[in-house]
Amino acid sequence: MNLGQQIAQYLLSGLSTGAIYSLIGVGFAIIHNATGIINFAQGELVMLGGMFTLFFLTALNLPLLVAIILAIGATTLVGVVFERLAIRPMKNASPISLVIITIGGSILIRGIAMIVWGKDTHAIPTFSGNEPIHLGEATILPQHLWIFAVTIVVMICSKLYFNYTISGKAMRACAYNRRAAGLVGIDVRRMVLFSFAISSAMGSLAGIIIAPLTMTSYDVGIMLGLKGFCAAIIGGMSSGLGTILGGILLGILESLGAGLFSSGYKDAIAFIILLLILFVRPQGLFRKGETERV
Repeated sequence: MNLGQQIAQYLLSGLSTGAIYSLIGVGFAIIHNATGIINFAQGELVMLGGMFTLFFLTALNLPLLVAIILAIGATTLVGVVFERLAIRPMKNASPISLVIITIGGSILIRGIAMIVWGKDTHAIPTFSGNEPIHLGEATILPQHLWIFAVTIVVMICSKLYFNYTISGKAMRACAYNRRAAGLVGIDVRRMVLFSFAISSAMGSLAGIIIAPLTMTSYDVGIMLGLKGFCAAIIGGMSSGLGTILGGILLGILESLGAGLFSSGYKDAIAFIILLLILFVRPQGLFRKGETERV
């Protein structure tokens, strides 16, 4: 394989990985815009998507589609319960206190997952086979196409929801000015609950569609969550195009760095980029976006 073919392959792999980071990053941004906090338990919700799918497939012998739907529902329920039990009672707490609570929630969820499913790495079947598909000089698996398709559909649905539904518009109003939204009759607490539900569903979906490629275990959410956070920071905490571009940029740079230099630098690249962004342009590479710009 010549250098051009290698770069084409790395770019295609980077786009696929970046799409996952984008989905996770948008989940971070939605909660941040609605509450002003960073939910560091988002990575564990990604992990739960894959692990719940595995549970419904193996323990209950359900069809893959049914297992995926139930896994998304179960993970969304976990996110809602987390908001009701951990975030809502601390309504007068400082943002840093709430961030610490989300870190504690992350550790708790990861510990419970380890007890329930063990420390082994588990495989989930691909959605439509393992026969490679040739695109020019590069090859991809059908699962990569699923990742692209699901990401595009989720982003389109997200845009339609925030722009054309009553609850979506209310959430945009809360992101813009929570106090003013409350004064005009919007139930801010309900919008916060919705933000946790939506971000949990997005996170679980990201965990499900990537699990057939990378497999899943109780601790996969740590690194995926941190890289999704990097994507959100690059995108200026935008729950729209900014974070999508941030995730794709991160995925491509990570893939190129790992392929052209060393795979040992794969994880370090994301955090080097994050540090550079925080030093040079802390508001993000792209125009700062809030939910109203979805």
